[in-house]
Amino acid sequence: MNPPFLRFLRIVSFCEGVSFVLLLFVAMPLKYIWHQPEAVSHTGMAHGVLFIALYALILACWSRGVLPTRTAALTAVAALLPGGPFVMDRRLKALDSADA
Repeated sequence: MNPPFLRFLRIVSFCEGVSFVLLLFVAMPLKYIWHQPEAVSHTGMAHGVLFIALYALILACWSRGVLPTRTAALTAVAALLPGGPFVMDRRLKALDSADA
């Protein structure tokens, strides 16, 4: 297995989770309550890039055998929920420490 690859997945997952929470709970209120749409455009772009990178990494880890199929599927679903990547980090951390 390749622990550095899994660590990179955990980092991207964490960053994607932070960007999603910022988008929902900071940028969206700024847009709709205080009429500042530029907050959503910048945060949304960052979140979109991180989301695509996360899914590419999930696929790469799964195809290389670093992630079991169930964990890869749960990680992909968790990325769709606010805070989901933080919950899945516990399972990814367990895999990471098992590889070390």
